[in-house]
Amino acid sequence: MHNWQKELELLSRQGMLRSLRVVEDGQGPKVHVDGREVLLLCSNNYLGIAGHRSLVEAMVSATRQFGAGSGASRLISGTLPTHAALEERLAAFKGTTGALLFNSGYAANNGILQGLFGPDDVIFSDQLNHASIIDGCRLAQARTLIYPHCDLAALEELLEKERPQRKGRWLIVTDGVFSMDGDMAPLRELCDLKERYDALLMVDDAHGTGVLGATGRGTGEHLDCLDRIDLHMGTLGKALGGAGAYLAAPRVAIDILINRSRAFIFSTSLPPGVPAAAMAALDLVESAEGRDLRQKLERNRALLAGLLTDGGLDLLGSTTQIVPVLTREPEVTMTITRQLLEDGVFLQGIRPPTVPQGLCRLRATVMATHEPVDLAQAAKQILTSVGEHAG
Repeated sequence: MHNWQKELELLSRQGMLRSLRVVEDGQGPKVHVDGREVLLLCSNNYLGIAGHRSLVEAMVSATRQFGAGSGASRLISGTLPTHAALEERLAAFKGTTGALLFNSGYAANNGILQGLFGPDDVIFSDQLNHASIIDGCRLAQARTLIYPHCDLAALEELLEKERPQRKGRWLIVTDGVFSMDGDMAPLRELCDLKERYDALLMVDDAHGTGVLGATGRGTGEHLDCLDRIDLHMGTLGKALGGAGAYLAAPRVAIDILINRSRAFIFSTSLPPGVPAAAMAALDLVESAEGRDLRQKLERNRALLAGLLTDGGLDLLGSTTQIVPVLTREPEVTMTITRQLLEDGVFLQGIRPPTVPQGLCRLRATVMATHEPVDLAQAAKQILTSVGEHAG
């Protein structure tokens, strides 16, 4: 206990200590924190549907019918009608022959990589992939080669170098939208490479599903290569407004995971109300209302990003609703974060180990339900605070 306290004190001195803040409302565009109303600029509820009436009613109805919990893991007695129905719907949504639910995005990436790959296989992973992918590669015990962020030439060089000693499966794995930079992977070119080298392509589309593409099917649809991706991972807890995650993939891969994925086999399944809410979310995403929300989200994103860029801030190449502002050092980053919260803007400062040393940032996330006037005011406050503390 004594050593842990010293570790906490060291983190505090370094400006690296993390703590929890209670949001006193649902995930709306404005919430109360410490009893004060603030603009919520750090939620992944991108379409603003976490509190949508159709999702709430679907969850309540399924909970009344099936209970608050599922009672067991899926292979014991925890597979309920709402789980099966959502998996069928997700497979159709992504254009695959199967899908499988996991309890979180972290569990999904761990369970997919560990369940499908092993020591004879090689995984080629983008340098900025999510921590859950990094940990999943470790669990798989596959040979893992990291290529520089979105660097296709470097990736092809690795593929060529590995070709003479190839034994098992090859996988290229990437985020669709990178969660800390807000940029997109070059998926069409990655599809070209994976086809040229007989590899599989896995895309973690946690931040693209529901948001990107004409019908909200994600980064693959947006970049016109959805049907060329082998393994579609996504979450239900961001734009879809609920909780949990999934893999949509060929049926054979799903059946292997049912038999081998430790994250799937040894977890009590999602409460039955959760997949019911996700079904309602997919209905909404595919509706005219969903299309309108995506259009409003894009307008809001363009507004905030444009104002910050015009003010001279570095947004690290973001082209999506994740809008980072480079601040570099931890103490400066957290000073700005605290100042903005006092001024009514709630966003998060991101520090190592989430991002590399010297690349700390403010991470703003835009929602479809934000009002343009509020985003314009937030941009003004961000510009002022960064100018005072990081300029």
